[in-house]
Amino acid sequence: MHTLIRTNSQHPDFINLVAKLDKDLAIRDGDEHSFYDQFNKITHIKHVVVAYNNGIAISCGAIKEFDANTMEVKRMYTIPEHRGKGLASKILNELEVWAKELNYKKCVLETGKKQPEAIALYTKNGYKTTPNYGQYIGIENSVCFEKTLK
Repeated sequence: MHTLIRTNSQHPDFINLVAKLDKDLAIRDGDEHSFYDQFNKITHIKHVVVAYNNGIAISCGAIKEFDANTMEVKRMYTIPEHRGKGLASKILNELEVWAKELNYKKCVLETGKKQPEAIALYTKNGYKTTPNYGQYIGIENSVCFEKTLK
């Protein structure tokens, strides 16, 4: 059975999962990894969800304020042996619920074109592609999404 907890970026299980995520992204992103990595620091993230299976941390995600009405989804990761079971969708949904509780109206995010699983996850969960925003403008391998929270 999976359980979800809300925490922050200081939680050791979140830190451990993000380290695994960063190793995976370093391989996928190749030479572009250092560009993306600079925007993915986890210090001071106040809204983190970690999923557990029988007490073992297996998946995570986070949101941080993008602007007064918008949260940015960050650091989504599920360890490989637990993928394909709907867990990332559960975490994403919990992050969206949390954002709504905090009176945000929308979520945005960026992912890489070299991450087809992530693109499929966001599309399946109602995210629509949008022009690249902020630091991702003009970055060919980035794809940005947004979703209005209801």
